[in-house]
Amino acid sequence: MDGQPFEVLDSSPIKKAQGRAIIQTRIKNLISGAIFERNFHQGDVFEEAEIEKVEIKFLYNHRDKFVFCEKENPGKRFELPKEKLGEAVRFLKPNEVVEGIIFNEEITNISLPIKVQLKVTEAPPGVMGDSAQGATKAVKLESGAEINVPLFIKEGDILEINTETGQYGRRVEKK
Repeated sequence: MDGQPFEVLDSSPIKKAQGRAIIQTRIKNLISGAIFERNFHQGDVFEEAEIEKVEIKFLYNHRDKFVFCEKENPGKRFELPKEKLGEAVRFLKPNEVVEGIIFNEEITNISLPIKVQLKVTEAPPGVMGDSAQGATKAVKLESGAEINVPLFIKEGDILEINTETGQYGRRVEKK
């Protein structure tokens, strides 16, 4: 759309009383990382973007810049800003292999797996009798992200996290 690639994050059809159907969408610009809502009509037509995917390795982040390299060649490094990558970068850990999205022969963004496994680095003790509020506590993961988890999670546990929603999925391994 408008010469740039977009990814549809969410869509839902809306039928107006005597009008044509409209699709209400939430889309992400794969070059700028901007997410916004837009409505499309039944007759709207778009060209399919020529996108390739390549495996790349995340090295480190510094001041909202995320440094990656080619999977087999650590010497070929490049940076992507946090604004372009979105909130899912909270779940990136060093040396993790992800998919790079190539558009016009340039890596413009990344695609994380839907589920990642991360180790809990900080977990306060669960307070008994606090189950009326949903029985969750905030823990810190090895990637630096903080999420809410059930009270039984302890430091050293490995958790499965959904990168799209940022929510706890399950405990994979006990400490």
